[in-house]
Amino acid sequence: MSEAKARLSEAEAWQVLAGVPDPEIPVISLVDLGVIRGVGYEGDTLVVRVTPTYSGCPATAVINMDIETALRAAGVEHLELRRQLAPPWTTDWLSAEGRAKLETYGIAPPQPAGGPERCPRCASKNLHKISQFGSTPCKAQWRCGDCLEPFDYFKCI
Repeated sequence: MSEAKARLSEAEAWQVLAGVPDPEIPVISLVDLGVIRGVGYEGDTLVVRVTPTYSGCPATAVINMDIETALRAAGVEHLELRRQLAPPWTTDWLSAEGRAKLETYGIAPPQPAGGPERCPRCASKNLHKISQFGSTPCKAQWRCGDCLEPFDYFKCI
């Protein structure tokens, strides 16, 4: 006689998702990024609502695949991913932990004023914008006038 497997709780699902890295910035998780909008059961199906950072984000398909892979590995059999476009994602949804991880990784976190607060490498405020676009469309390229290192800045959206 086989024993029925307990289903993953919503809290456990959030824990699993907190371990799924963003494909473009692997130092932060999808939960840190704020794109996971909700997790809950509808009947026996776990429904995960996901908001892309912007409508043309090329990482959306990979994000969905990584979510499904992680949850299925944790034992979820019935899963539905729902795309939620409203309200649109904003950098305000980045967690405080995610912002700290970005800076430690060398990416200046978004600031309401539209530019980095300090160099993520040496904390200098002597900064210059090099390009409106960085390694991905959601980042800009800046350079520190003191340590002379270039760095990405996560744009405020």
